[in-house]
Amino acid sequence: MNAADAVIPRATMAVMAHRRTGTDDADFFPTPPWAARAIGERIKQLDPMAATAWEPACGAGHMVHGLQGYFPAVWASDLCVYGDHHFVHDFIGDAPSPVVADWIITNPPFGDALPAFIRRAYAEARRGVAMFVRAGVLEGQARHGLLYGECPYTVFCPYSERVPIHRGRWEVDGTSAAFYGVFIWIKDQRRHRQMMSVINGVAYPAVMPFAPGQEARLSSSSDEAFAVGVAA
Repeated sequence: MNAADAVIPRATMAVMAHRRTGTDDADFFPTPPWAARAIGERIKQLDPMAATAWEPACGAGHMVHGLQGYFPAVWASDLCVYGDHHFVHDFIGDAPSPVVADWIITNPPFGDALPAFIRRAYAEARRGVAMFVRAGVLEGQARHGLLYGECPYTVFCPYSERVPIHRGRWEVDGTSAAFYGVFIWIKDQRRHRQMMSVINGVAYPAVMPFAPGQEARLSSSSDEAFAVGVAA
């Protein structure tokens, strides 16, 4: 099925997945739209030909809202039903993917599902993958083989300012003790190697930090509909 055919009847959603809100979903940690816009900008810098994007763990749509200005088409899906802004699909399940996109961009579950998200996205994206995650993903012996061997990432983009992440909500003035960044995979192997650093014949992923001031520069009044504690 191609992207143009990826319309699932709304009446089908209720029997396909659990209906959830942010307060009862342990994996729902929405991405501030301004942080998603920083991702969109970085992808367009690295891959100006990128035209379509798919967010397969979209939740209430925070990241999709931020990405819409950077791609002619952005598709949204989630395992759970958060409203009528997305179609229902278990990204790491057995069902075939309902869309084919240049880029798969998401804030994936951090726990046991994360390696499966990386593998599926890396296999199915046409041009690249971007995942908003805690920098702690770099730690761990089990993940080392995944990130540097099986699905070698190209660039890590840490945020210079802290990104406020809270379970079930986005607080505009919230705080976070965690350090977040974006892992980017370029599928074209020639360009993948060109962007990496080679030391003694060994290629290492590049680091391209987001400069300070992204929140102030990339925030929009349209984001207020997604925020907690801000009058509409």
